[in-house]
Amino acid sequence: MIDTIDVRPEEQLDVARLEPYLREHLAGAQGPFTLRQFGGGHANLTYLVRFGEREYVVRRPPLGPVPPGAHDMRREHRVLSTLHAGFPLAPQSYLLCTDHDVIGADFFVMERRHGIAFRADIPEPWRAQPATLRRVGETLIDTLAALHAVDPAAVGLGDFGKPDGFVERQLHGWIDRWHAALTDDVGPAEPLTGWLRQNAPPSRRTTLIHNDYKLDNTLLDADDPGKMVAVLDWDMCTRGEPLMDLGYLLALWAEPRDVPDRSATLGFMPTWREGFATRREAADRYAAQSGAIIDDLHWYVVFNVFRYAAILQQIYLRYTRGQTHDARFAQFGTAVNALVERGLALIESGDV
Repeated sequence: MIDTIDVRPEEQLDVARLEPYLREHLAGAQGPFTLRQFGGGHANLTYLVRFGEREYVVRRPPLGPVPPGAHDMRREHRVLSTLHAGFPLAPQSYLLCTDHDVIGADFFVMERRHGIAFRADIPEPWRAQPATLRRVGETLIDTLAALHAVDPAAVGLGDFGKPDGFVERQLHGWIDRWHAALTDDVGPAEPLTGWLRQNAPPSRRTTLIHNDYKLDNTLLDADDPGKMVAVLDWDMCTRGEPLMDLGYLLALWAEPRDVPDRSATLGFMPTWREGFATRREAADRYAAQSGAIIDDLHWYVVFNVFRYAAILQQIYLRYTRGQTHDARFAQFGTAVNALVERGLALIESGDV
């Protein structure tokens, strides 16, 4: 199960305001109150709240300035307050608070799902179980195809997002965010962004997309990790081209050749472990499950390598400014440079 930690000193919540607010507005908020923090994740702050035996999860944006449209708690609440009806792996959100007098930011409260998370590496005992890991990878792909098959209107999200011009907007938006977050120790990315501008494909389909779908944003059954129990982190969910989701997943889908010395793995999912499918196998499985045409998938993978570099760079900028002191972020500058190089190498190879 996912462990919690004592709340980090710089990420404390104003319990004197939060507790009475929840007791007044949240159904079932009775009994002794306790607060812990989930230590994983790189951006939004997530806490475990208990009232007696009842557990809830509180989500708020990271500290300090955030890019416009990012870490949107109102968006995430809207999605999770309805999506569970048509996609049961989405936890249900119960309450949204936009009164910044409570904890200084928007936040929402959702149900807690119990499961395990595979993050930087596969934990024991599953590391030596290739058959199980094969199923984990297949479930990851099949769940993404299932999300893209959900009718947005059927779950109250038929008017959600702005799907027209989605790919172009994503491309230009992430290039702008990249430039706004640059630090002196991060090299230029113009050869990469220039190729992306020149080769951007048109959108083919419009579906609900998660927009941050990867292994460590899922919870797996502790007794059977080949079974998923939740998909988390929906603050960037929208309607748009579903190959953006698949491209992002494959941009982080490592094969053994990608990490020959098992170092510098930041940004990769631990899919280099024996048992996981290759990226091409994963792409073909998605195509078979969804019926999608994926002949321009290469662009979406390269774009999402760049996009992930920009995401890490935004986090690294907050670290260099002292807005977070999480020691995990100290090496993000090096990882960002490595991701840019990887994007260029993908362009050269033509691989997914």
